[in-house]
Amino acid sequence: MTSATVPLLDDDTIPFGEEDEMQDPGALKKYTHPYVTFFHLFFRGTAIVLYMCCDLLSESFITSFVFVVLFLSADFWTVKNITGRLLVGLRWWNYVNDEGVSHWVYEAKKGKINKHEARIFWLGLTLCPMFWGLFFIIDLFGLKFKWLLLVMIALALNCANLYGYIKCNFGANKDLNTAASNFVKTQIFKNAMDIITKPAPQPSTVQPAGVV
Repeated sequence: MTSATVPLLDDDTIPFGEEDEMQDPGALKKYTHPYVTFFHLFFRGTAIVLYMCCDLLSESFITSFVFVVLFLSADFWTVKNITGRLLVGLRWWNYVNDEGVSHWVYEAKKGKINKHEARIFWLGLTLCPMFWGLFFIIDLFGLKFKWLLLVMIALALNCANLYGYIKCNFGANKDLNTAASNFVKTQIFKNAMDIITKPAPQPSTVQPAGVV
């Protein structure tokens, strides 16, 4: 599998980065996408609450397991395909080319981002995996192995989105830093080689005037 930046595949969705152009450019609002912001937290928050209250809501482990997984799946799809794109202008996705090679694509939109929505997006994206990590430790030491499986699914889905958006947000800067570092190393090496291979200056054979 490789990571690359390629032209978007043809589809019927709004072109990435042009969502704001479809809206009425009115006065600036504190929240440009209030409903999207709500659902960014709703599904993942509900999954955590259901997990914490499973014993109170239902005595059936299977019922609790299914409902939590449904909310986790809805959260994963919503964050990956909608909230990241609208709230912070980031998107990560995968496609398989004609040769059967899987490519991972990480995109970042250039433009102004609503800082309030961006703050909520990143808080929700980073805090929820911490909760599931805490649940993992509790279940592991409590020997609750059937709940441990559910927590591992939650961690996998949450961490996948977290990794993808961190890659989108910082991947380009990392590439630029790597290129700059390689350029500096190349220049230092080139200058060192020039000093080593440069012929030593020959002593002058011209005698001063007036000396016989």
